[in-house]
Amino acid sequence: MNRCFTVLFLLAQFILVSSRAQTVAIRRIDPTNWWVGMKNQTLQLMVYGPQAGSMTYTITYPGVRLLKTHKAENPDFAFLDLSISPAAKPGQFQVIGKNGSQTVSRPYELKPRTSGPKAQGVSSADFIYLIMPDRFANGDPSNDAFPDMLDTKADRSIPHLRHGGDLQGITNHLDYLQELGVTAIWMTPVLVNDETLKQEAPDRMQAGYHGYHFTDHYQIDKRFGGNEGYRQFAQTLHRRGMKLVQDAVYNHVSDDHWLYKNQPFKDWFNQWPSYTGSSHKDQPLYDPYASAADWKLLLDGWFTPFLPDLNLRNPFLATYLIQHAIWCTEQFSLDAWRVDTYKYNDLNFLNRCNQALLTEFPKLHIFGESWVGSPVAQAFFVKNRIDQPFKSNQPGGLDFVLYDATNAALREEFGWDTGVNRFYQALTTDGLYTDPQKLVTFLENHDTDRFLSVIGDDLAKYKMGVTWLLTTRGIPSWYYGTEVLMKNTKNPSDAEVRRDFPGGFPGDKEDKFTAAGRSKRENEAFDFVKKLANYRKNTPVLQSGKLMQYVPQLGTYVYFRYDNAKTVMVATNSTDQEIALDTKRFAERMTGFTRAKNVLTDETISGLSLIKLPPKTAVVLELSR
Repeated sequence: MNRCFTVLFLLAQFILVSSRAQTVAIRRIDPTNWWVGMKNQTLQLMVYGPQAGSMTYTITYPGVRLLKTHKAENPDFAFLDLSISPAAKPGQFQVIGKNGSQTVSRPYELKPRTSGPKAQGVSSADFIYLIMPDRFANGDPSNDAFPDMLDTKADRSIPHLRHGGDLQGITNHLDYLQELGVTAIWMTPVLVNDETLKQEAPDRMQAGYHGYHFTDHYQIDKRFGGNEGYRQFAQTLHRRGMKLVQDAVYNHVSDDHWLYKNQPFKDWFNQWPSYTGSSHKDQPLYDPYASAADWKLLLDGWFTPFLPDLNLRNPFLATYLIQHAIWCTEQFSLDAWRVDTYKYNDLNFLNRCNQALLTEFPKLHIFGESWVGSPVAQAFFVKNRIDQPFKSNQPGGLDFVLYDATNAALREEFGWDTGVNRFYQALTTDGLYTDPQKLVTFLENHDTDRFLSVIGDDLAKYKMGVTWLLTTRGIPSWYYGTEVLMKNTKNPSDAEVRRDFPGGFPGDKEDKFTAAGRSKRENEAFDFVKKLANYRKNTPVLQSGKLMQYVPQLGTYVYFRYDNAKTVMVATNSTDQEIALDTKRFAERMTGFTRAKNVLTDETISGLSLIKLPPKTAVVLELSR
C-alpha cells in the first residue's frame, strides 16, 4: 500500500512539473514598445507570463544589451535591464527566455521617434479646456459598451453610469472650442477603467466613467476610441495648432487592475493590517514638528477600499510608472501632464518622475493637483523660494489658493480683508513661487461645485470672475459647459457637476454648441468668454506682461498688465453702486496715457482722470496715448 502511494505521489509530482513546464510563456512585455534616440539609454522591461521569473533571457540586436535580469517575488514576473545605444536602429528583436529544455520568445519593437509636434508645453499664452470625455459628446455610439468588459452598461438616465461620450465626440466640436478661444484640451484620464461597478454609497453603484480607476496602463479605453483613436485625436489637435494635456494618476489604481490581481512584489502596494484610509492632511509634509506616523498616514493610506495605494518606494514600480509617462508622451505626442492627487505621492518619486520627463521633453509642462488651503502648502509642491529640507522640482500646479480667493471674493461683501481683498491678498503671496506664471488657474473643476452655483447664479459676478481669470497671471483653465452657464452642486453626488453637455448626444432636445440652441442669457455668457479669451490669445501683454496691483479701496480693485508695448488696466467695482474711479493713485502706471479702449464693449474713453465703473463690473481697458 505504501509503495503504491509513493508511486502515485511521484507520478502526480511529475505531472505537475510537466504541466508547469508546458505553461512557460511570455504573455506580455511592458512598455509595449520603445524608441531609439531617447536621451535616457536605459530601459527596464517587465516580462509577464507563467513562470516568467524562472527563465534565463537573451536578446540579440545591434545596439541593445541585456545588462541584468531581476527576479520578482511572484514567479510570473521578471524585470530586464537593457542598454540602448545611440547607434541602435529602429527594428524588431526577440526577447528569448529559456527554462530547461523549453524556449519561448516574444517580439519587441524599437521605433523611430514620433514625428510632428509634441511636448510643446502649455503656458500663460494658452487657454486650457477641461473635458470629461464620457460626458461631453458621443461621436460614435458603437463604442458605448462592450460585452467583454467588466462593466457592460451605458445608460444616460442613470447619473453614475457611463453615458457614451468619446474622443470622436470631442473631435466633432473642435470648431466650437476654437471659436471660444481654447488652445489646449485637458481630459480626465483616458486610460482603460475595465472594472466592476463600485459601491460608492449605500444606494449607488458607480462606473469608472471619470477615468481615475486605471486597470491597464498601456491601453486607452476602447469606449473612448482606443489607442489608435487617441493617437489620431492628438494629431488632429496639433494640425489645428492646439495642444493635448494628459491626466496622470500615480497614487492608486483600481482593485481590478491586472497588476493588483497579479502583484510582482508584496510591497507593490501599501499594505496595512486592516483597511486604513489616508488622513488627506498635507500639513505633515512641511510641518517642522510633524510626526512620522502622520506623514505615513497621508502618503500610505488608501483613497478608498477599492483604490489600492501604490508603494512608490518600490524601485521596480517607480520605474514602471516613469517609463509609462515617457511612453505616453512619445506615443501620443502629449504637450503637458496634469497629475492627480499630487500631494498623496512619495515626494522623491515625484521629483524623479518630473525630472525624467523633463530630461526627455524639456518644454513639457507638468502641473499637479494639490488641493490645499494656504500659499505655503501650495508652494511646497512646486518650485519655490521656501527654506525647506525637501525642494520640489514640479514646474507648475493647480492654483487652489487663487481658486478659493476668487470664489470668496465674489461671495463676500467688501471689508478689511474680505470681498475683493481675498483675490488681492492671494496674489501678494506669489513671492513664494519660483514662477507663479506656471500655475494653472481655474474657477471650478470636475471635483468642485459649479462656479455659477457658488456665486448664486449671478451673471454680473460670473463676468467679474471670468475677467479676473483671463487677465491675471498664470495659465487659465476652464471646465466644460461653464461658457453656457452649466451649474449645480455636488449634492447628492459628484455626478451633478458632471452632467452631459447639452447637444453632445443623440436625441438631445437642446444643442448648446450652436447659438440658435442657446438662450439669450447663455449666448451673452458665451460671447463674453469668447471675446475675452480671444483678446487674451491675441494680446501678449495678458500672457506674459508684468502685473501690478493696488490695495482695494471702497469695494474697488485695480491691477495692470504691462510691458514695453502695451498697458492694460483691469478695474473692478464689486459694490452695488456706480463709482467714478479717481485714477490719481495709479499715476505710476497711467502717466502719459490719455485714452482707452474698453475691450469688452469696444467703447473709446477719452480722458482718464475719472473712470465710470458700473456696479458689479470689471472693465478691461487698453490704454493709449
